[in-house]
Amino acid sequence: MSATPPLTSARRPTLRTATSAEIFTRIITHGPVSRVEIGRLTGLSPAKVTKTVGPLIRDGFVTEGEHAESSSPGRPVYPLSVVPRSMLAIGVKVNADEIVAVAASIGNEVLTSTRRTLARHDPETVVREIVRCVRRLVAKLGAGADRLVGIGVSVSGDIDSASGVVRHSPLLGWANVPLGATVAREVDLPVVVENDVRALARSEQWFGLGVEAESFAVVTIGAGIGCGIYVNGDVVVGAHGVVGEIGHLPLAPPDAECVCGRRGCVEAVASSGAIRDAVRAGHDDPGLTLADAVALAHSGDRAAVDAFDRAGTAIGAALAVTANLVDPEVVVIAGEGVMEYDLYERRIREEFAAHAFGAAASCRLVVRRHTFIDWACGAAVAAFREALRPVA
Repeated sequence: MSATPPLTSARRPTLRTATSAEIFTRIITHGPVSRVEIGRLTGLSPAKVTKTVGPLIRDGFVTEGEHAESSSPGRPVYPLSVVPRSMLAIGVKVNADEIVAVAASIGNEVLTSTRRTLARHDPETVVREIVRCVRRLVAKLGAGADRLVGIGVSVSGDIDSASGVVRHSPLLGWANVPLGATVAREVDLPVVVENDVRALARSEQWFGLGVEAESFAVVTIGAGIGCGIYVNGDVVVGAHGVVGEIGHLPLAPPDAECVCGRRGCVEAVASSGAIRDAVRAGHDDPGLTLADAVALAHSGDRAAVDAFDRAGTAIGAALAVTANLVDPEVVVIAGEGVMEYDLYERRIREEFAAHAFGAAASCRLVVRRHTFIDWACGAAVAAFREALRPVA
């Protein structure tokens, strides 16, 4: 089997027209897929599909199936598949206490990964550790690094992806940080910065629910509460890039103070930190950890059970608002907080059923455990999407 050719500048233009990018993306998400099916999915004529697919095969991005599928009567159908390692990207997930980074292929393979603990999360420290992660992954890839197309960095909060600026991240305490430009000055690759939950939803769009579902939402529970929304064939960004901030819906008691500086936000009672702090207050023990809070809740401790009940009530109401506004087929409940989902599942489902309007109540709620590797893969998808953006 021959090696995949390097992604040189001579090969890049093959993917940078609107038609080639659309067809290549359909092959990524639906492959192995026939030319006829690509035409159905895109609305392009058979001649246009054939003309566009030819260079993709020639330049090593797409391969034609060696084994024909049954197609009777008529000629055999040779389905098209993406060449998994024809494009690589680095995805970086920034947390308050850790950076997790992966080198991933366009075929949804994690080739290698690394992580760095953060003693501080000021912009200078985070940029330095991101660059160290990138250089480590590039070194691990060896000769394969010449197929890297970019770096995706995902951060919680209000992100201006067009400029690479973190406008506001309560979790990190950042405001108007030019993260993309700062990282790009240190690495020899394009850098795109994306909201972390939106990046996770884009990964689901390509490799998960988006392949089959017409609409879905990904709601993440953990250090923050976020939501990525997929409708009408794409993940919604909105006019100002803050779609899906359900963690800051005013659905909690008005005396609950949020890290964003406001009161009554869902995150003020439902984030992992808020739950831990409520149990600390109930026991007058400032050293109590989240793991302690979980153990106490499982043992039936009243303060801990009440804290998880308050969280479940707020999350369930936020899910109902999402269902009423967007009407998705399914909502995936994900994030590090789902490890304790059993502690607030009943309250979530009760509150959702109480407030979902009409047929919106039939929206499925599915729990899926995502690791931070999965979040980093979402950032890599953001880099791939940017690499496939058509040249004007």
